Amino acid sequence: MDYREAIQRLLSLVDYERAYRTGPGQPRYDLTRMEEFLRRLGNPHLQAPTVHVAGTKGKGSTAAMIASALTEEGYVTGLYTSPHLHTFRERIRMGLVPITAQEFASLVEGLWDAAQEVGKTDPQGGVTTFEMLTAMAFAHFARQRADVQVLEVGLGGRLDATNTVERPLVCVITALSLDHTAILGNTVAEIAREKAGIIKQGSVVVTAPQPPEALAVIQEVCEARGATLVQAAQVYAWERTSQDLAGQSFTLRGRQGEWALWIPLLGRHQMENAGTAVAAFDVLRRQGVPIAHRSVVQGLQSVRWPGRLEVLQRYPLVVADGAHNPASSGRLRLAVEEDLPHRRLLLVLGISADKDLDGMVEELAQLKPALVVATRSRHPRALPTGAIARPFQQRGIPVHEVAEVGEATQYAIAQAGEEDLVLVTGSLFAVAEAREQVRGIPPELYPELPRSPRAG
Repeated sequence: MDYREAIQRLLSLVDYERAYRTGPGQPRYDLTRMEEFLRRLGNPHLQAPTVHVAGTKGKGSTAAMIASALTEEGYVTGLYTSPHLHTFRERIRMGLVPITAQEFASLVEGLWDAAQEVGKTDPQGGVTTFEMLTAMAFAHFARQRADVQVLEVGLGGRLDATNTVERPLVCVITALSLDHTAILGNTVAEIAREKAGIIKQGSVVVTAPQPPEALAVIQEVCEARGATLVQAAQVYAWERTSQDLAGQSFTLRGRQGEWALWIPLLGRHQMENAGTAVAAFDVLRRQGVPIAHRSVVQGLQSVRWPGRLEVLQRYPLVVADGAHNPASSGRLRLAVEEDLPHRRLLLVLGISADKDLDGMVEELAQLKPALVVATRSRHPRALPTGAIARPFQQRGIPVHEVAEVGEATQYAIAQAGEEDLVLVTGSLFAVAEAREQVRGIPPELYPELPRSPRAG
């Protein structure tokens, strides 16, 4: 089996990530199928100690920071994240390096029979694409004899396929806000309860700064499960000392003194993610996973997490960020105002149909864009351009509609002067296609699925 055949098999499974679903057709999430699948594979998820990372914002960045520092220390570190930008291989990494196409195909081939057997007895339709990918990650980390596996939750936490692991070394919960409300709940407290589902009996939990209602839920769950809660902002204080388009320097003050750190990631929220990661390292040391100060410093310096306030080009400045809900759009707005000086802003915007369009527009409109280029990614859940254009037009902001993200990005760059900023945002799917256009990255194309029915 080659890589293309492996992708075809993978996408022949039920794929709730790419399918556009509403109402009674929504999937019922359950861990029993995943547990049976893993049992048939010999329980590879139990082979390596786990760092489990949930959250609404910053969970991928924080997971990457943790994996980078652990790798710098010399640990064989597995990293599982989602979604991907350009290739499914990005989701399964050793350190920060994606697995090869050959390894990916071998995993699909090796796990396929077990997945089919589970499907024969499952009334819900069998193993899903995400469950298959999660099992592939566990199997790969076991094959590579990983010392630690860092797992980013895909959706929620309580019923996510990654939550089949037993008591992790540390559970990390990054900043929480409203997202995936149709599945996780309509309030921050309800979402926090789903995310707190990763907390195991007697575990240690590190949380980033949270809204009061979210923190109250996390504290309640920790108390009920005898878990120890570490609030990163109570252990460390962070303060930026300088920044440029390459990254930012900041001091981190805690019980062990003051650290001078630098990360190649923009935005004040990344200091929060770094502080949360450092608090997790303190827990790991107490759990018998020593990590030196030097490894933390070097790991943070060498972390790479594309598509998050990423500078793709200068003159004009082209920046891509995967903000996909109002809270993330608000953080993006602050970062643009503070860190990205420009004469005019040209906004390239592609949004998924299940997101809070009005809330995102409310934040982004405050940047007073000279032009909004409304566009639509290849992803089946992408919102039509007309739906994106309308709320900006109602605010008197000029809008131009371009059907494809690559062409939309190229159009915005052509309209921009050297001192202008072209900002591509709205979803990681739109960001990926902008990166492909600007960086010349060949796209990994997948079979077409029905697209969002919302009128454009």
